[in-house]
Amino acid sequence: MPSVHNQNKALITRLCAALYDYEPCEFKQTLKDIMAADCAVHWCHPFGDMIGPDALFDTVFADLCSAIPDLERRDYIRVAGESGDDCQWVGCAGYYTGVFTHSWLGIPATGHLITFRFHEFYRVADSQIIEVQAIWDIPDLLRQANRWPMAPSLGAEIHVPGPATNDGIVTTPYNVEQSAATRTHIIDMLTAMTRHPSEGGPEVMEMDRYWHPKMTWYGPSGIGTSRGIDGFREWHQKPFLAAMPDRGQYPDEVHHHFFADGHYAAVTGWPNMAQTITGDGWMGIAPTGKKIYLRSLDFWRLENSLIRENWVLVDLLDIYAQLGVDVLNRARQLR
Repeated sequence: MPSVHNQNKALITRLCAALYDYEPCEFKQTLKDIMAADCAVHWCHPFGDMIGPDALFDTVFADLCSAIPDLERRDYIRVAGESGDDCQWVGCAGYYTGVFTHSWLGIPATGHLITFRFHEFYRVADSQIIEVQAIWDIPDLLRQANRWPMAPSLGAEIHVPGPATNDGIVTTPYNVEQSAATRTHIIDMLTAMTRHPSEGGPEVMEMDRYWHPKMTWYGPSGIGTSRGIDGFREWHQKPFLAAMPDRGQYPDEVHHHFFADGHYAAVTGWPNMAQTITGDGWMGIAPTGKKIYLRSLDFWRLENSLIRENWVLVDLLDIYAQLGVDVLNRARQLR
């Protein structure tokens, strides 16, 4: 008998298939079939929170599919598991693609093929989706449309690949022991990382203990991709911690749902970080002294018991909005 996690993945596979060969009426019906009528939907900026499948279709997908009539979804990660609070989750990563023929969110159409990444998490109970948390890399679409309104990325801006092992769509029987070990590895790694800088220098993070020497960190557009522990520290971690050294100090204000599926792990939370911008150096943002709340949806792949790949999306547009900056409006003003 299939595990509940494989059954949950099969449920989400229906949604993915409906977006691969997209037809509006069929997709809308699929949403109604697999989502609870009162499903809580949390989508990245500028979409916000909504309730139920009709609102999700009308608010998020209807205009997107008008802008990209040949819209196609391609997943390269689909994993499932149970978080520590006994919730069942399915996490998906991949990208949407198609010809950008009409403007969307005020972003001018390019007339060319475009891609932008997604991380989408679905909480399932009794064979229905009851909660969604999703981030789309809309800044990458701004970059492709030549309407970049933010500071340049320190990391490399690339078309982010799927897993090197080509096994991110996990269809094998659920491995309880391996999944538990993977989840523990990720939680221990993150616990160690929060020790710096409050408890000492970079050595207290013990990164060699958790990360592969050839690790790749695939960040969102605006931060970019980095390779190796030194690249990760130089192009992401140093600016991040210099700007917000109180990272990890407000556990009561955030939420985390960690789960694992074989040698893949994932985390979702809305929000899952809270910290104060007191220093310079992160994405060109001024040290305002304001506390911000971050939504970061992540996937990790372990290889030989070390993290070889890490896919990360952060709702950067929401961060700017908390600071009073309308990034999409700035992009509209560019010529």
